[in-house]
Amino acid sequence: MNDRFRVLVDNRWVGNQGIARFGREVIKRLPNVETLPSSVRLFNPIDPLWLSWVIRRKAPSVYFSPGFNPPWRSSVPFVFVIHDLNYIDCSENSDFLRKAYFNNIVKPACRRAAKIITVSDFSGDRIVEWAGIPAERVEKVVEGVGSDFTPNGGRFDIGRPYILYVGNRLPHKNLPRLFTALAVARIDCKLYLTGDPDSTVSKLATSRGISDRILFTGNVNDASLANLYRGAAAVVLPSLYEGFGLPIIEAMACGVPVLTSNVTSMPEIAGDAAVLVDPRSVEDIAAGLDSILSDQALRSKLVASGLIQAAKYSWDTTASQIAAILLSESRRRAGETLLL
Repeated sequence: MNDRFRVLVDNRWVGNQGIARFGREVIKRLPNVETLPSSVRLFNPIDPLWLSWVIRRKAPSVYFSPGFNPPWRSSVPFVFVIHDLNYIDCSENSDFLRKAYFNNIVKPACRRAAKIITVSDFSGDRIVEWAGIPAERVEKVVEGVGSDFTPNGGRFDIGRPYILYVGNRLPHKNLPRLFTALAVARIDCKLYLTGDPDSTVSKLATSRGISDRILFTGNVNDASLANLYRGAAAVVLPSLYEGFGLPIIEAMACGVPVLTSNVTSMPEIAGDAAVLVDPRSVEDIAAGLDSILSDQALRSKLVASGLIQAAKYSWDTTASQIAAILLSESRRRAGETLLL
């Protein structure tokens, strides 16, 4: 790649969860990267103006953010990632300020950006509809599976079966229905949740009569998370809304059966390799839990098809596709400049 091609990236989106994991995996694989100065935190009120100033001062070939924070204006092509429209579509997760940010900052930026990247057809269709932009302005680039997530390796063992939930505890994650389904299902197993205990989850578990069946992993790195996946009897993600659903493919890559929802992006990501349930039906979730833990033929089928499905997802492919988009937009802008 041309050494004069330089990508200014927003490396504030780097970490272990959600968008930050996407940012971490992609940015470390992009060529010719320059990072932002670390003087303004994400979502500081001056952030859009500060980004515009940094972009003008640095004068890169292209600016890229793995998250949904755009510059107010950009002197070079800019590309940013909108993983989903959770704050627009899920009122229980949002508030006036979040909706105002999306409607007054993100939506106009969709019309100025060289490209908007998203991670599923579901999210792409919603962005086009919401922002009122042509479909060709949005590029789908799916997420990937890290090298730790394979069927081979250590397995977490508590001496009895457990199912594993990986994710945060926001309302759209549907934990109240999952807990109720666990209480009425015929299965006898523990439920591990990633992260630390909190009073809301503890009260919810007590109200469902399953407080003795709920355990917490604490904060875990990728290697430990892979051990938790491999040791689980099943991984559950009965969410009401996902732009992608990374635990689905991480679990499949570890050779673990998956139960997830039949709405938004989840059927798209899971393909035919998961038990799909209606996330608004406790009865359907409970029946899914019973079948995925007791039907050995189904479990074997899910493990085999899950490994095939997970093999379609690679962070190397994700990053190379994004790099190609960034290079293309830089070249397009350079060509337009030569014509002026």
